[in-house]
Amino acid sequence: MSIREPMSDPTDPNSSPAAASASQSGILERLFRLREHETNVRTELLAGLTTFLTMAYIIFVNPTILADAGMPKDAVFVATCVAAALGTLIMGLYANYPIAMAPGMGLNAYFAYTVVQGMGYTWQIALGAVFVSGCLFLIVTLFRIRELIVKGIPYSIRVAITAGIGLFLAIIALKNAGIVAASPATLVTLGDLHQTPAVLAIVGFLVIVALDRLKVKGAILIGILLVTALGFVVGGNTFQGIVSPPPSIDPTLFKLDISGALSVGILNVVLVFFLVELFDATGTLMGVANRAGLLREGKMDRLNKALMADSTAIMAGSFLGTSSTTAFIESASGVQAGGRTGLTAVTVAVLFLACLFIAPLAGAVPAYATAPALLYVSCLMLRELVEIEWNDVTEVVPAMLTALGMPFTYSIANGVAFGFITYAGLKLLTGRARDVPWMVWIIAAVFIFKFYYLPGH
Repeated sequence: MSIREPMSDPTDPNSSPAAASASQSGILERLFRLREHETNVRTELLAGLTTFLTMAYIIFVNPTILADAGMPKDAVFVATCVAAALGTLIMGLYANYPIAMAPGMGLNAYFAYTVVQGMGYTWQIALGAVFVSGCLFLIVTLFRIRELIVKGIPYSIRVAITAGIGLFLAIIALKNAGIVAASPATLVTLGDLHQTPAVLAIVGFLVIVALDRLKVKGAILIGILLVTALGFVVGGNTFQGIVSPPPSIDPTLFKLDISGALSVGILNVVLVFFLVELFDATGTLMGVANRAGLLREGKMDRLNKALMADSTAIMAGSFLGTSSTTAFIESASGVQAGGRTGLTAVTVAVLFLACLFIAPLAGAVPAYATAPALLYVSCLMLRELVEIEWNDVTEVVPAMLTALGMPFTYSIANGVAFGFITYAGLKLLTGRARDVPWMVWIIAAVFIFKFYYLPGH
């Protein structure tokens, strides 16, 4: 007599692997509302990988910059990965936005070269200043002041922020590819197009655009991987291995000096950190969300949650031992790859944590391989400019100064500042002061104060 295995009950939802998979998808659906955002798990994972590859450079660049401030490079590497993972995880799970976070470029340079080297403060005091600015950030978020600021941004400037971020991405991409270079006579000039990185970047850019036009899934990621592979063949890219144990974070963990940061002499540093963090993060959030089609009537539904995520990340980063953590404009590459929910951000967070152990593999993707992706995304973001009311110079000029100010000053915050100041000034001078939201007057006044009375802006 043979013993027959019990038949599976078709009414039991857990009786088959397919049902188990469906159950897992159900959990992700409840967490991230994938169907509502017209996306799926595969697309979100692919978008997360794309975003990660375009911003993975930060885990190597940030420690190098902060090392110039006297910070232990290996410990900063760990702090960078953990801070990026923590902030991005909060953004994904709490705010459900496909926006990744990491220690911001520009803010880390201000930390190292202005605050520490220029003003003579210790890196511990500078970390304390980052923490205090994060506390201010959290306070204005809890009282929904940041939300009022964002809602008070005029439509023309909101559109220009997206375009400006596109221009900012473009100059980063062209620089990383070696297509543009510094010039003492003209500031920037054409780079050496005979160099292999420039040639590979151009090839990668054309491949990405062509594949995306042909509606090939993962076009951006394919372009990045193609250029990386070609880099091993003709670009001198070397394979350093896959796995390595993470260094100790102890030299920077909880080493911030909060009491030193509260001294009168460094209050201006705290304010500069706060203002730059505020408008860099807010500008990036609005620009990327707009590109993803996540704005409803020009507003972000879960804006306050997104702002809470970056406020918390700033404070956590200061405890770990890194400069201000902020939303990354490279998230636009993942959005272009189809990312629409927090699952994209969670994927990025997991990859940052994995980098603690696979740093050699992550380092195999050179900057010139991600440059084509950033350049293509920047081209797409510039089409937002068609939304501006071109017949009204009091709308056009502030918008253009917002967009142009970002790449030419290498700061999203400065571009936003130019826009607010000129918007308020032109409306006042043309007898249309009543058209200006009260929040615009306040922000413009704060930026004027920052430019003229605070050193090191």
